[in-house]
Amino acid sequence: MTLVLDASVILKWLLEDPAREPDIDRASAVIQSVVRGDLEILQPAHWLIEVAAVAARLTPQTAIQDVGMLAAMQLPTSDDPNVMRRATVLAIETDAHLFDTLYHAVALEHKDALLVTADDRYRRKASHYGKIASLRDWDSVS
Repeated sequence: MTLVLDASVILKWLLEDPAREPDIDRASAVIQSVVRGDLEILQPAHWLIEVAAVAARLTPQTAIQDVGMLAAMQLPTSDDPNVMRRATVLAIETDAHLFDTLYHAVALEHKDALLVTADDRYRRKASHYGKIASLRDWDSVS
């Protein structure tokens, strides 16, 4: 299985404050599965930019190191034009931000891919398109 992890999941790796961020343990389990090679990962081309923008705002004291660590992971990305088209349609139909729909579009455009998100608002808006799971349900998905 190939996972697409949105910024809401990736940021949990960096914030590591269970009082502020629920499901950190699940986010850690996901990345451990990727590192072990149990799961593949495929990200939209903008993922690191979005995560860096949020990290710079939420954790400026560690953002530079955190972004460097994430960049060093060299996660595979997709810049397929079909992903952009699909993301644009999703953004229009769900009234969601394009940055959110890009993750989902990667999952929808790639065989055996699944978006894992901690963004329940987007998941509720877009669940009928399929190929999306809540990080909260990760144990049952994995």
